Amino acid sequence: MRGPAPVVRQAAIEYKDAGASAAGVRPGGARGGPRRLRALGRSDSNAAARIDGCAAGPSVAMAEPATRRCCLGWDFSTQQVKVVAVDGELNVFFEDSVHFDRDLPEFRTQGGVHVHKDGLTVTSPVLMWVQALDILLEKMKASGFDFSQVLALSGAGQACFSISNCPVWMDSSTTAQCRQLEAAVGGAQALSSLTGSRAYERFTGNQIAKIYQQNPEAYSHTERISLVSSFAASLFLGSYAPIDYSDGSGMNLLQIQDRVWSQACLGACAPRLEEKLGLPVPSCSVVGAISSYYVQRYGFPPGCKVVAFTGDNPASLAGMRLEEGDIAVSLGTSDTLFLWLKEPTPALEGHIFCNPADPQQYMALLCFKNGSLMREKIRDESSSCSWSEFSKALRSTEMGNGGNLGFYFDVMEITPEIIGRHRFSAENHEVSAFPRDVEIRALIEGQFMAKRIHAEGLGYRVVSKTKILATGGASHNRDILQVLADVFGAPVYVIDTANSACVGSAYRAFHGLAAGTDVPFSEVVKLAPNPRLAATPTPGASQVYAALLPRYAQLEQRILSQPRGPLE
Repeated sequence: MRGPAPVVRQAAIEYKDAGASAAGVRPGGARGGPRRLRALGRSDSNAAARIDGCAAGPSVAMAEPATRRCCLGWDFSTQQVKVVAVDGELNVFFEDSVHFDRDLPEFRTQGGVHVHKDGLTVTSPVLMWVQALDILLEKMKASGFDFSQVLALSGAGQACFSISNCPVWMDSSTTAQCRQLEAAVGGAQALSSLTGSRAYERFTGNQIAKIYQQNPEAYSHTERISLVSSFAASLFLGSYAPIDYSDGSGMNLLQIQDRVWSQACLGACAPRLEEKLGLPVPSCSVVGAISSYYVQRYGFPPGCKVVAFTGDNPASLAGMRLEEGDIAVSLGTSDTLFLWLKEPTPALEGHIFCNPADPQQYMALLCFKNGSLMREKIRDESSSCSWSEFSKALRSTEMGNGGNLGFYFDVMEITPEIIGRHRFSAENHEVSAFPRDVEIRALIEGQFMAKRIHAEGLGYRVVSKTKILATGGASHNRDILQVLADVFGAPVYVIDTANSACVGSAYRAFHGLAAGTDVPFSEVVKLAPNPRLAATPTPGASQVYAALLPRYAQLEQRILSQPRGPLE
């Protein structure tokens, strides 16, 4: 899982003019491959020679390179392109990557991006992704990887939109376009109900509106607009790949209930937009066979299928194998929640997407900015910089913390928009400080109660079969996970998600092969390694938190209604 969870989709514009075409991708099968290489201004041999100077380490073969049928999962992320190979028993037996800053220094990126002088515009060079793919495929070939055994491939893309440089998920230069879009459909909540999210600067619809308003000639010459996910799939097809429902949900353009483009949103962004986007497809769709270029150059079988690529967050949900009622909690620099929903209720916070594993259901995403750094601050202040003492404090204090509740937001929080530290006694009186042990429990209980309250605000409900999957740095602390289990009233499991988007993409490739027979995703991935049980709810926890959760929600509203004061 990718830290603070970039939540947007990226897009690349491909031009009618082949000379301006990012990667030279044109409809027409095998032509896509050679034109793509020529667009980089180097010969095939140069692509191979580049491997020798590549700073990346050798490919990781996790078993003997014996022939085995497999699917490939790709991840075109902010800082690298990565691939894994997963065999029929769902074992990852090969992985490799190309890191943009390190392996492609000529593009002069920092963290895989270019931050512009205005501090708001953040872009990434499209040709850098294409060149990284070339290098990675050549590395695989040099390592002896047997492409002839690849049954299918799929992938994930981060978020951006562009002509030759794509604004990525960190871009925040489209505030005016966001307000225009919300006004056009009746307000922020109306847009969220329609598309799953209020208007966000990084979402593709608003980026398209900015391009159209500032560079209408470029827009008029645009033949196709792709997300990075569908753009990456196009490289393998040698022709345009459609946008999938799940990644398309992060554009402020797709009606998530009907899974069609919203005419009102399209019209508010730019003219003739629907024909430039193409029709969206279910995430498990086989969008075609691999281009003959890859068959001839690398030995892929002609029947290798390309399954629709999706976004990084949907791919991670697939990689963690969430099911209905499950929740994944990434406890990192920012804390992120992934939810599997059946009946969502879109709100002004969080995001609702079409589910990548089940086209009839949904997933939700919530991000909380005050995550591990806040936990580390309280650790330093209240337990002498010791996680051992921090854990001891959690064990020595009772569930519910004697009714003491705390809100800890040293930076402006996203969910909800609050800054500062606020402590309340059992009588709901605001107090200036807690004893050290009480402070520690108030922090952890408060963080998890906020997560449950805001998840339920999007339609999530804990059910009897609910599992919580915990990832990230704090998932190694059993005492923190115990509080998580108690607050949600569900067992907590830990799972390795270092390559969740890549692995999820490979799982989705297998699902795409089976989807025509209506095989559920859960059946396809049943052989995957099981997560490890880390904590179960303490007896009596449900009664304790049933009383505290409404109080916490009321106090949150009380803080929101107050004028914002200085940081305490």
